[in-house]
Amino acid sequence: MRIKRDNFRGLRAIGAAISVLTLAACATSALNASAEPDGQSTLPALINDGFEGESALKFDWPMLEIGTGQYEDGPTGLTVLKFGKKVNAAVDARGGGPGTVNAEYLKLGYTQPELDAIVLSGGSWYGLEAATAVNTALLDDGYRGGHWNNVGLVVGSIIYDFGGRRLNEIYPDKRLAQLALRAAKPGVFPNGAFGAGRSAMNGGIFGCNARSGQGSAFRQVGDVKIAVFTVVNALGAVTDRDGNVVACHKGTNWPETLKASDLMGAAPASLQPDWNGDKDTQEFERKNTTISVVVTNRTMSPAELQRLAVQVHTSMARGIQPFASEFDGDVLYAVSTNEVEAGPGVNLPSMEIGVAASELMWDAILAAVPPQQVTQPKADPDLVIPSSTLREYVGTYKFSDFASLTVRLEDGNLVAEASGARDVFQITKAGPRRLLAAMQDVFTVDRGRYPFSVKFTGDTVIVNPGRWQQIGHRVGHE
Repeated sequence: MRIKRDNFRGLRAIGAAISVLTLAACATSALNASAEPDGQSTLPALINDGFEGESALKFDWPMLEIGTGQYEDGPTGLTVLKFGKKVNAAVDARGGGPGTVNAEYLKLGYTQPELDAIVLSGGSWYGLEAATAVNTALLDDGYRGGHWNNVGLVVGSIIYDFGGRRLNEIYPDKRLAQLALRAAKPGVFPNGAFGAGRSAMNGGIFGCNARSGQGSAFRQVGDVKIAVFTVVNALGAVTDRDGNVVACHKGTNWPETLKASDLMGAAPASLQPDWNGDKDTQEFERKNTTISVVVTNRTMSPAELQRLAVQVHTSMARGIQPFASEFDGDVLYAVSTNEVEAGPGVNLPSMEIGVAASELMWDAILAAVPPQQVTQPKADPDLVIPSSTLREYVGTYKFSDFASLTVRLEDGNLVAEASGARDVFQITKAGPRRLLAAMQDVFTVDRGRYPFSVKFTGDTVIVNPGRWQQIGHRVGHE
């Protein structure tokens, strides 16, 4: 078909116009990109926190290196387990919502050692970036390459640590993961609210909403070494060997010594916010996952590794009740570093390693729960604070794009109300709530099931001061 000259000129004009618009769009895009904020790139990174603490596990195993990274502004974090050479591994996924990278590959059961590292991370599925970041760091650092028999392999799993437990959506990212990898060292693992377990919780199915973390345990029998690691962000409650619930913000009229059997036996009633007359209906934490690793230096076949993963993972239902629910994403990796020979009459049989590792995993679960929990100060009804001081605390404090707290002075008392898209723990969007003075700069609310307090300092407010505090910055005065 021939195009008339006039039509051709018209088409050329249209094409030129489109080119101009395209260039303009590209220029606008570039301007917007340059104007975008740095996001998480300026967040202070805390590396290997807790390595020198009393709760840290110390063990002798040069083959296994650990590094952790945390963004305390979250708080959130990740944990890297790096092996000194490629190792064999298997995976067992139990929960209803697992989030993994490269786990499916392990299910193929190849005999060739291929795994370099395991990454456990907060940040839900956004945190999966951490696993691929560790792998690219292995390439960038020259540890691995592009040849078919030298490509790096890293697997990873995540926990959900957003929601009602913090007032932001900071997640472990590429920068944090690579810093943790490059700082990894052998023989130490921090137990408690560190690394991937920085904002972990447990017991949400019963409304316990207790702080949790990551835990570990180690044992050597002859030449055989066994180490286990877990990040306990469980829907179920952590339970000790006597059947006691280890940590729980109890409801009204709950027994002083709380047994897991008390809660499990009373289900489904015990799963409701108002069970046993409780009136504090703050949202339960019901997006959960426990991610775990068991490592041995004994050589194992793919079938033995898979059975080890299943055996140890199954045993965890004793220490976490209930376990592997629809709202969990439980995953366990079993690893053999192939340093110790296997065979009839040589070292521990794989089944016995499974028994020992199962008991160690219960120890690790218990070690994950930090001794300190969030507490609530007692209001002092006799404390008199001048109105001039109270007025210094008035204003709107911003925690994130979706969470703000507005503080006002009404009839000589401070009141607070959530003014963003979401509630600020016990301070909701439903209406103002009176703040009760505990100290000159610390206030609380009528005691409920969950602790709450705020501390004013300059142009900031600290909610629940301490290990899991949330900091808001004043953006306006009332």
